Amino acid sequence: MASARVSGAVVRRLPSYYRYLTTLERQGVQRISSQELGARMGLTASQIRQDINCFGTLGQQGYGYNVAELKNYIGGILGLDRSYSLIIAGAGNIGRAVAAYPGFLQSGVHVKALFDVDAALFGQSVGGAEIRPLQEMPAFIQKTRCQIGVVAVPAPEAQSVADLMVGAGIRAIWNFAPVDLAVPEAIALGNVHLTDSLLVLLYGLKEKEGD
Repeated sequence: MASARVSGAVVRRLPSYYRYLTTLERQGVQRISSQELGARMGLTASQIRQDINCFGTLGQQGYGYNVAELKNYIGGILGLDRSYSLIIAGAGNIGRAVAAYPGFLQSGVHVKALFDVDAALFGQSVGGAEIRPLQEMPAFIQKTRCQIGVVAVPAPEAQSVADLMVGAGIRAIWNFAPVDLAVPEAIALGNVHLTDSLLVLLYGLKEKEGD
């Protein structure tokens, strides 16, 4: 539904819209105005309307938005109306934590397997997904047509693992390694750099303390 004209800032706000609307729906709220939604999210009513209108005209003057319809609409924009398969390279602490994440099923994401080079881990299960030898990963991706690959290996191995994923047909990579990956333009890439996030937090703490 989204087009090239939609800014990255708008796309980054969409998950927050979905989260707030999901909460409102669970609370039994049936409709909400842009002013009310903006007040909850810390945004202006104008910003709410501009963001949503990027994807089509929704809501009615004097009525606002139907909470369930808007939630489902944004969910469709985010791809939550589809099912996805995911594999994880790296069965260490981060890889295991990702595999056990309970929110995957709510997003239509199914963890199919983890891959590692430690033979002592082979055959173990994490969240119902088996740990397999890393050399089996390309064939597994091709056989199961997994769309998403998680990179949770040490930085020196991250690029080569990403290359294996891309070569096998992975269409999106979620990178937890502390390194910037080079992937083709056609591959969706998301980075979770924990150290970077921590440093930004420490900067904020320092500023709040006035040092």
